[in-house]
Amino acid sequence: MTDPDATAARMTTREMATAASREMATAASREMATALVHALERRHEVLDAVVASDDYDAAIESLAELLDTSAEAAEAVLRLSFDRLTKVSRRRIAAELEDLNSRAQNYTPPEQTPGSARRLLLRPFAADQDRDIFAARTEDMRSAGDGTAAPAGDLGDEIAAAVARVAAEEAAWLVAEVGSAKVGMVFGDLADGEVGVRIWIHPSHRKQGYGTAALRASRSEMAAYFPAVPLVVRAPAAGA
Repeated sequence: MTDPDATAARMTTREMATAASREMATAASREMATALVHALERRHEVLDAVVASDDYDAAIESLAELLDTSAEAAEAVLRLSFDRLTKVSRRRIAAELEDLNSRAQNYTPPEQTPGSARRLLLRPFAADQDRDIFAARTEDMRSAGDGTAAPAGDLGDEIAAAVARVAAEEAAWLVAEVGSAKVGMVFGDLADGEVGVRIWIHPSHRKQGYGTAALRASRSEMAAYFPAVPLVVRAPAAGA
């Protein structure tokens, strides 16, 4: 015999999932429409960015940064055909955006990472080529790089000790880069069955969203270095 309460619960769950799916689709459509409207308003800058790009992917990256939007929305802008540039088409896109906004007044969009911070990547620390960024971190923090809060020691000794700990799978040192610029470091230290994660952003690169971007990227990186080990993440300092 069918349980009415169970059936109702399943229907409620299904309805909630459907509603969530619709909200996500609406949010994506609104982001696309917003990007298109901004692109049409800044069409001369958009054209300059595309012409200056080396290839398709570079054009998407340039447009995403120019319009402060996602790669998906930037690609939609890149694939925009000339017939969408007419006044009638521009009015239709603007009307679509207004309609989407009116239907989602209670929607809270996810926090967006600032444009250039979306390009932040993490890579393993290299003792020979990354001494400079660790030296900058040590000068800024005035403490050892092993997470003990002890006074900083000799730079070469600290790097050698870190290389040994990484080889022993007791630590992970990563360099945060945006393009060719080193903007900070991420440290992971295994202790007492947990991995303590620390984020450091160079003072000249703070307040640009790099700390948040590095924190997000560090989760998957640390999970790869330390599978199934709980992470204890220390949030970036204010302004990072």
